[in-house]
Amino acid sequence: MDFFKLIKERRSIRNYKDKEIPLDVIKEILNDCVMAPNGRNRQAWRFIVINSMDFMKKITDSRVKRMLEDLEKNPDSPFKEIEARIRSGEFRPFYNAPALILILGPDDIPVLPIDCAILSGYFMLSAAARGLGTCFAYSGMSIDDTDISSEIDIPEGYQIFGSLILGYPKEIPPMPPRNEPVILKVIS
Repeated sequence: MDFFKLIKERRSIRNYKDKEIPLDVIKEILNDCVMAPNGRNRQAWRFIVINSMDFMKKITDSRVKRMLEDLEKNPDSPFKEIEARIRSGEFRPFYNAPALILILGPDDIPVLPIDCAILSGYFMLSAAARGLGTCFAYSGMSIDDTDISSEIDIPEGYQIFGSLILGYPKEIPPMPPRNEPVILKVIS
């Protein structure tokens, strides 16, 4: 696919087909995304691939529990705006995607969050070029359940810097309107 067409057509997908992604395809995308530039070429990122919808539901259930606890304790909870969806059981942070990719790395490299953000962009473009959809999923970064953490087995001194869902899109939404770039100043 032409690069300029790709960046115009890639969207965050929130509606997926019930179709597994072969692990080989996920590995191909990971091989593409590690081409991303990174500080001092450390390539310190690591990945956890979760392609079990049952396990992703376990993460969702844990996240919902934590959100409900926050709503009960905190009158200014950031979850107020989605409280009805949370309480009704409609909250699905992974949008029924068949795979979740966690991007991790050592927590002592100051530029690693930026490196992982750039890598995430490469991941999204590589997936889109293969006809797959992605969406950044904050709930995958908020794993604070000790049982889930032990199953995922995040190495000591590592943290999650990115969380992407991956799947075959049921539909690709149109691009929302974009503003012209705002250039604050040009110094020549």
